[in-house]
Amino acid sequence: QVQLVESGGGSVQSGGSLRLSCAASGAIDSRACMGWFRQAPGKEREKVASINNVVGTTDYADFVKGRFTISQDNAKNTLYLQMNSLESEDTAMYYCAAAKACWWLQLQQNTYWGQGTQVTVSS
Repeated sequence: QVQLVESGGGSVQSGGSLRLSCAASGAIDSRACMGWFRQAPGKEREKVASINNVVGTTDYADFVKGRFTISQDNAKNTLYLQMNSLESEDTAMYYCAAAKACWWLQLQQNTYWGQGTQVTVSS
C-alpha cells in the first residue's frame, strides 16, 4: 500500500512559477516509478512527467519540456514538480502517482494516486 499527499498548488499569473510536492509513504517497491499527471475540466487525465527510481531516468510530456522539472528527495520521500513559465493551458488538477513500473504508470493501471492539488493560471 502506498500513500501520496500532494501540496503546493494555487493560483498564479501566466509566466509565473509553482512547485508541487508529493509526500510518499508505503512499500518502496510500489514506488519504483513516480510521476505527475493532470486533468483539466472536460479532458482526460494525462501524464506530465515521470521518474524511474531504479535507473534514475526522467520522462516529460512534449507540452512541458523545458518548462517543468521533476525531481525527488529520497531522504524526505518527497517528489517535486517545478513548474516555470506557466500558461493558462496548464490549469488543471495535478495528481501524484506511483507504480511498480513505469509502463504501469504510463497505462494508468495498477497505480496509486494522491488526492490532487489544483493549479490555476490566469492570463
